[in-house]
Amino acid sequence: MAIVQPLRRRLRSFTVVSLLLALTALVLGPTPSSAAQSHWWDPSARPVPDSQIGVTGEPFKGTDSKGRVRGFVDAHDHIMSNEGFGGRLICGKPFSEQGVADALKDCPEHYPDGTFAIFDMITKGNGKHDPVGWPTFKDWPAHDSLTHQQNYYAWIERAWRGGQRVLVNDLVTNGVICSIYFFKDRTCDEMTAIRLEAKKTYEMQAFIDKMYGGPGKGWFRIVTDSAQARKVIEQGKLAVVMGVETSEPFGCKQIFDIAQCSKADIDRGLDELKKLGVSSMFLCHKFDNALCGVRYDSGALGTAINVGQFLSTGTYWKTEPCRGPQHDNPIGNAPAPEAEKRLPKGEEVPTYASGARCNTRGLTDLGAYAVRGMMKRHMMLELDHMSVKAVGQSLDILESERYPGVISSHSWMDLGWTERLYKLGGFAAQYMGGSQGFVGEAARTKELREKYKVGYGYGTDMNGVGGWPAPRGKDAPNPVKYPFRSVDGGSVIDKQVTGQRTWDFNTDGGAHYGMVPDWIQDIRNVGGQSVVDDLFTGAESYLRTWGNTEKYEPAKNLALGAGAWASSSEWWNPAVSFKPGKAVDGDTGTRWASEWSNDQWLRIDLGSAQPVSRVTLDWEKAYGKSYRVELSTDRENWKTVWSTTTGDGGLDTARFARTEARYVRIKGLERGTKWGYSLREVGVYGR
Repeated sequence: MAIVQPLRRRLRSFTVVSLLLALTALVLGPTPSSAAQSHWWDPSARPVPDSQIGVTGEPFKGTDSKGRVRGFVDAHDHIMSNEGFGGRLICGKPFSEQGVADALKDCPEHYPDGTFAIFDMITKGNGKHDPVGWPTFKDWPAHDSLTHQQNYYAWIERAWRGGQRVLVNDLVTNGVICSIYFFKDRTCDEMTAIRLEAKKTYEMQAFIDKMYGGPGKGWFRIVTDSAQARKVIEQGKLAVVMGVETSEPFGCKQIFDIAQCSKADIDRGLDELKKLGVSSMFLCHKFDNALCGVRYDSGALGTAINVGQFLSTGTYWKTEPCRGPQHDNPIGNAPAPEAEKRLPKGEEVPTYASGARCNTRGLTDLGAYAVRGMMKRHMMLELDHMSVKAVGQSLDILESERYPGVISSHSWMDLGWTERLYKLGGFAAQYMGGSQGFVGEAARTKELREKYKVGYGYGTDMNGVGGWPAPRGKDAPNPVKYPFRSVDGGSVIDKQVTGQRTWDFNTDGGAHYGMVPDWIQDIRNVGGQSVVDDLFTGAESYLRTWGNTEKYEPAKNLALGAGAWASSSEWWNPAVSFKPGKAVDGDTGTRWASEWSNDQWLRIDLGSAQPVSRVTLDWEKAYGKSYRVELSTDRENWKTVWSTTTGDGGLDTARFARTEARYVRIKGLERGTKWGYSLREVGVYGR
């Protein structure tokens, strides 16, 4: 008995201690069994210390009752732009294996007080700031700081948790800006930068996967087709699409208006981008190149870019009065002293007439080849940053082929083109501006969205040196009140905290990517639920455009190689033929040309009666101002199915009700020039 009683006491003590240890373990950390039951959206191995997310609740999964995915789409972001522009324009990184303190630190030349933040000086007039990032973030990131990292991975995670389901990561650089910028630590070659940014995007995916237990387990999923994207979104994760935005893709710069690339360069470049996983791209950006003219930047930034164009190409922007209601941005003649110092002695930036708002440069022949090359590879074409002339010519090509793969991702396209874009099946997103302005522009295009049954997107352009929503102020009407519920109602979103800094949209505005959910809440407060509902259907609309682009198959050209006759053919050079057959030989380098009079015609024999619903006409400089398209089954009785009296040359597409015909006739009534009629190619299609 004397031995048993102490043993019992020891056993009871051991039991009490064991229970206390078990309770302590439950409070302080997960046991292996409880870790297996943790929330799938929370990482098991987040770095410490790190940014907080500030969102609770499970991210929504699946589809709606009609099988459509839900969620917001950011159609234009630059996660890896710190790797472009020579490596020292955007300071800080979106992730680092060494932790947040290494990722979110300023460029060395910004110390001690931002005196040598040259790009900020050029664009803002003052670059001074506290360069310390983690953990204090006194001065950056900020809504008006153009040179500091805004895409830290945890901030993107917050946007995903807040309801975003698609992010287009545009790989970006600019060889001209790189070459004239004072600080750089690498080559200015654009394709080298694009390759590196693609590599870093995959490394960021692996970095996040590691937190969640291994490959494929994280929320950040790079996708290369629309089916992958749908699967990712249905799992409740973020589909990351790669695009490209550079000034001289494939080396296609121009020097004194002479192209520095070839069709072979374009084909090699497009093939490489497809292998990298790129699904969309811009053909020009900021500077006129060998593919297209640009839509100007305004103010001091515009002047600085114009200087850069001259230093790189020997040409400044050139303007002309606009031919239609669409126009490019005003240049504005604003001084940019720091940039203008780089000009040779005696050289000055031109002044521009206020009434000349359009770039003289449109889409070049190489640019048209690149557009068709993207179509061949089922890539989506970004129209933003193209001059209105280039956009119009690009839409002409896309319409001639009924190609749906067209995007306007961040308000750099004239709104006058929006219906043509929607009619093709394209997708439009608006720049991430102030809530009141965003709501106003969304209202202007709402009728078109309803007509074409499409959703809406936003383009944050973070790390894109553009500027973001300023704070409306804590005393503004309808401020963001924290915490608030996500649009789907499943998550609660509180203020975002990184290090010692707490961010409040009312007083900080769109300072970094983590403020996207807060900005959407501000839009809901300012504009009502309907605007946010349109945005919440954006992911589905974007994927629909992408999916239809992948399914695109060119219609058979019934006129290719067909018999052709004409009222006349020009004959002045025995070495060059302008016979009718040249308009149906599939070679845009040849053409049919008529004599110099109004009443002329070109007739094509399809060989047998076939359904016809579309005719395309690729005019040379000598175009038809007034003409009609006629069809016949017997070459005797002709029916007019389409006509115009306002032809302006370029590429025309005539659409009409499906009609049986063997013969197609283009009947010229009035010339647009002093010459005759001249057609490079005529296409005839059944659909």
